[in-house]
Amino acid sequence: MEKHFELSDTEFEARFAARTLPVADFTHRAHLRLAWLHLGKYGLPRAEANILAQLEAFVARAGAANKYDQALTRAALRAVHHFMEQSKAENFSEFLAENPGLVTNFREIIARHINPA
Repeated sequence: MEKHFELSDTEFEARFAARTLPVADFTHRAHLRLAWLHLGKYGLPRAEANILAQLEAFVARAGAANKYDQALTRAALRAVHHFMEQSKAENFSEFLAENPGLVTNFREIIARHINPA
């Protein structure tokens, strides 16, 4: 199990915002979880503002600012939001179970949200 799953949603969100979550614990699933939490709690516009600012600060602290892509982050948030609108999941684990492509085919999904047909 990934380390971030040991934290409650509240703890995970707070530790990321405070930049105290270890960089190694911020996996792909952790990115998705953060998006899911913020979108569910704040809605798309505020979630986007929160995550863009927090992620930029997080990668700067990690010395990985060159890996941050704002357009990709926006597309990823919109993709998660799209799947959330169709979801019946009551928690993040159920959400991932409903939408395994977010883990297994993420690049293809994002490409569709960057360049919709």
